Amino acid sequence: MEGFGRALRKKVVVIGGGIAGALLAKSIQFQTDVTLIDPKEYFEIPWANLRSKVEPSLAERAVINHTEYLTNGRIITSSAVNITGTDVLTTEGRKIPYDYLVIATGHSYSTPRTRRDRLEQFQEENIKIKSSGSILIVGGGPAGVELAGEIAMDYPDKKVTLVHSGPRLLEFIGLKASQKALDWLKSKNVEVLLEQSIDLSTLSDADRVFKTSTGEIITADSHFVCVAKPLGSQWLRESIVKDYLDRNGRLMVDENLRVGGSNNIFAIGDITDIPELKQGDVAQRHALLVAKNLKLLIKGGKESKLIKYKTASAKTMVSLGRKDAVAQHPLATIIGHLRGVIRSRDLFIGKMRKQMGLESHPS
Repeated sequence: MEGFGRALRKKVVVIGGGIAGALLAKSIQFQTDVTLIDPKEYFEIPWANLRSKVEPSLAERAVINHTEYLTNGRIITSSAVNITGTDVLTTEGRKIPYDYLVIATGHSYSTPRTRRDRLEQFQEENIKIKSSGSILIVGGGPAGVELAGEIAMDYPDKKVTLVHSGPRLLEFIGLKASQKALDWLKSKNVEVLLEQSIDLSTLSDADRVFKTSTGEIITADSHFVCVAKPLGSQWLRESIVKDYLDRNGRLMVDENLRVGGSNNIFAIGDITDIPELKQGDVAQRHALLVAKNLKLLIKGGKESKLIKYKTASAKTMVSLGRKDAVAQHPLATIIGHLRGVIRSRDLFIGKMRKQMGLESHPS
């Protein structure tokens, strides 16, 4: 009877198992015949990534197999390579039919296929940090700033150098927040070199001497590259949605998060062209809104009843070690212990796990 019931349900295919795709699939699994396509076997809470490098045990809670939360859906461990008006094509040549499609491929980056290998990777990165007397971090966005903060707080005896090509750190937020983050890092003896870059094409793990674009020489026992990853939309350039990719490679969506006004193709998360900060809580809002709209459409609800997305306000928070953070809100920029504690106690991992229907601490 269960198979018969599934056959009557609308087929929803979700491409991408990051925070947006995973939450959406989990949210509709008992109302639809949902299939999640992802090249890895797990979902990873992204804002725990950097802390997991200095505290690998944290990854045990932050890296979650798709099978743990998606108990009533299909999981295909593969990459999508094209879409038609009726099917998704995978790397192996499989055709996955859909009634509704949700594209949530975010950014493209290399990561292990299995949870076990991902956890081992965090252990290896932790050993790399512990065994290094000096560390170079390339990139002054949120990832680079947070990693520098984590290392400076947990290993204050290590020499940390951060190189950033831009004129200021955290260029996606306001000048005041950037300056406060810079001042905090300097107070922890992190050397920050602005308007300089490192040729990433020549980097190797064996490198110990690095030359910046201005000719400055940096010696470091190890390095971490924390620059922006490319969008995961290259595979869409010959697909049926190719005309709805903007010049930056983002999918143009309407007020209901449908691609190009399509009736049955949605996009959520970082891949959308919505002018807002691309961060985890925003991706969750996308997922929950589309989940509600899909349930309404599947029940035969009127188009006029679809929920309209409201662009997120310009607020964000960047952790600075375990006790501090810089937070930007529309009317104020705050730095210090209080805001940091709110996030750093748990990095909201317990809250996210509960949202995925899981225990805060796995047994």
